[in-house]
Amino acid sequence: MEVRKGWREHHFNQFVSDLIPLDRKLPDFRDTRCPQIFSRSLPKASVIITFHNEAWSTLLRTVHSVINRTPEHLLEKIILVDDGSTMPHLKDRLGEYIGVLAKVTLIRTTRREGLIRARILGTKHVDSPVVIFLDSHCECTEGWLEPLLERIAEDFTIVVSPTIDHIDANTFEYIAQKYVQIGGFNWDLKFIWRHIPKHKFQGNEYKPITTPAIAGGLFAISLEFFKKIGYYDDSFEIWGAENLELSFKTWMCGGSMEIVPCSHVGHVFRKSFPYKTGRSMLKNYLRLAEVWMDDYAKYFYQRIGDLREDFGDVSERKELREKLQCKSFEWYLKNVYPELEIHTNVLQYGQIHDTRGICLDSSVRPMDMLGTVDPKPCHGHGGNQFWQYTTDRRIKRDDKCLDYSFDALLLTNCRVNAETQKWIFENKTKHLRHVLTKNCLKNAYFNDSRRITVDKCYEEQSQVWIIS
Repeated sequence: MEVRKGWREHHFNQFVSDLIPLDRKLPDFRDTRCPQIFSRSLPKASVIITFHNEAWSTLLRTVHSVINRTPEHLLEKIILVDDGSTMPHLKDRLGEYIGVLAKVTLIRTTRREGLIRARILGTKHVDSPVVIFLDSHCECTEGWLEPLLERIAEDFTIVVSPTIDHIDANTFEYIAQKYVQIGGFNWDLKFIWRHIPKHKFQGNEYKPITTPAIAGGLFAISLEFFKKIGYYDDSFEIWGAENLELSFKTWMCGGSMEIVPCSHVGHVFRKSFPYKTGRSMLKNYLRLAEVWMDDYAKYFYQRIGDLREDFGDVSERKELREKLQCKSFEWYLKNVYPELEIHTNVLQYGQIHDTRGICLDSSVRPMDMLGTVDPKPCHGHGGNQFWQYTTDRRIKRDDKCLDYSFDALLLTNCRVNAETQKWIFENKTKHLRHVLTKNCLKNAYFNDSRRITVDKCYEEQSQVWIIS
């Protein structure tokens, strides 16, 4: 009963978390080459932790990990921002607990503001040169702070993220990353992790590495620089897109971003969220695209199809961009994120669907090597159902191509001149014919269920496809 309640309320195993000490010991995950002594004078930092209906044990374990593993002379204060929580344990009980902790301040919003505005509110209480944001289900490890502060001390325009390790949502085992990854996104503007390009790696695994984007839950930034670039867009609602907004304007407006391998902070990654964002997330992404992406916003609009939302007035954010004399999004793509493929050879794009409203759908992630293709009702919102048919006769979703070989239909990494990935869309018959086998894509029935297959070409509705 208690286990189910925890999963229902927090989408992680609260029962197990409650059994673990709030100040549990963790190994030192730093590379032996990471510096232990820093030559320059490091600035003080304030840590802001925003939360909404967070579990008691995860919230307080985050706080205790900061207190226990941060040199006292470098920590100005910890600011907890309660964003409209309704759970009883976060009321008087939390206030009494926090009251006896040195350097910890609790402030509360008068209503639910969302992560973005709650963070902005927290910065109003910061006196230190550096502000660090943490999610409310994290654990800092030994030596986590100093490498972050060192980079900002060297250049106040650098925004730095620690190496974000994985805390298992079921067992709460702390799992350190073996290989550092950098942040990125696809044209649907969803954040992704990417392998480090070889030209950036150079064998220095322990040194800071530039990243086109950060995840946004855990990072350090100069308060002066954060203020200069306009904090966050305070018209963003609840959660979503704030990490990319920060990433775009940091790079485009005179700063840079790095991931610091010598700093390790664990984070509980949940498969879903215990609160609903509704259409607010879409509004945020539309504001982001309108202000920062210039003509390249069209690639995002293609992905979301007919999904639209009133995103409000963005004139002030555009004026800020002009005032800061920020570079173009084209500059960002060319100089910061050249790995993001711009598809200029697209003949048709959109949903690939049959005459009954069933679409090709695939939930393959960028880091996956393989993905399946499934028949699902069309939703008109792009995403998993957005495809591109190219001049070189490929059916693509981001960096994956529809591949048919050894009787298996899969999404795999696109390969130059791979004949198994070439298809011909026949305008007259509406067939999608596989070039190598001469067979056609089919929406077939097996035991009262649908499956996308490849079969001999016939004049039948199951092989009729529309790209729109």
